[in-house]
Order: sequence, then C-alpha cells, then structure tokens
Amino acid sequence: MKSQFDLHSFLPFLMHHASEKVSLGFRDIYRDRYRMTRSEWRVLATLGQYGALTATEIVTHTGLHKTKVSRAVFSIEKRRWLKRRQDEKDRRVQRLELTAQGMSAFTSLCEAGVAYNRKVREFLGDDDFARLSDLLLKLNDL
Repeated sequence: MKSQFDLHSFLPFLMHHASEKVSLGFRDIYRDRYRMTRSEWRVLATLGQYGALTATEIVTHTGLHKTKVSRAVFSIEKRRWLKRRQDEKDRRVQRLELTAQGMSAFTSLCEAGVAYNRKVREFLGDDDFARLSDLLLKLNDL
C-alpha cells in the first residue's frame, strides 16, 4: 500500500525550505556588508529594537541558544558596537546595549531589511504577502 505522505507537500518541510530561501536572501546583505553571522544580526537587531537587555532577555526575544547569543555578543562587542553595564538593581547581571557605532550599523541594516521586505512583498503581491504574514503569526500561536 502506497503511503499518502509526500515530503514535498509536508508543511514543516515546505516552511523550512521557504524560510531558508527568504533568510538566505537577507543573509547575503548582512554578511556581505558587515561580515555578520545570522546570530550576530539577530542580537544586533534585538538590542537595536528593544534597547538595553540582559543576555537571557536576548535569548527569549530571539529564540537563539544561550551559547549562540554569548558568541554573538562577544563578536559584536569586539567591533565596539556593544557595551556592557551592571544592572542597577542586581549587580550580578550585565545589561547589554548598542554603542553609537552599533546603532549606526543597526539603522543601516534596518534600511536594508525594509528594502528586502519590499522585494519579497513585490514578488508575492500585497494580498499574498499580508495573508502569509497573518498565517505565520497565527502559526506562532500553535
């Protein structure tokens, strides 16, 4: 008896490949422009969007493993795009925030991100782009 399972129409398989394709398109931008990894970009973007955070808070926002966050923080700090300061309430905790140079890189990459998002929207069309965005947000609640 032939199985009704088809890997190429299996939703997790389709989503993974579509996600990789879209992610790789943007990766070319942050990798070529700033020689950043995906984890570094996500940490930079998170700090740029939310301001000073602890490494644990970055893990929560990004979904990255703590070791990937730690490596990304170290790399971004070496570029002088990030600074550490002790938390005022709990001196055992360090808050991480972008320097002026880090904010400049974040702003530049955000502009590139907006342009890339526009490119994908143009490819899909406004209605499909909006529908896909809504469906992906809904799936996040699954």
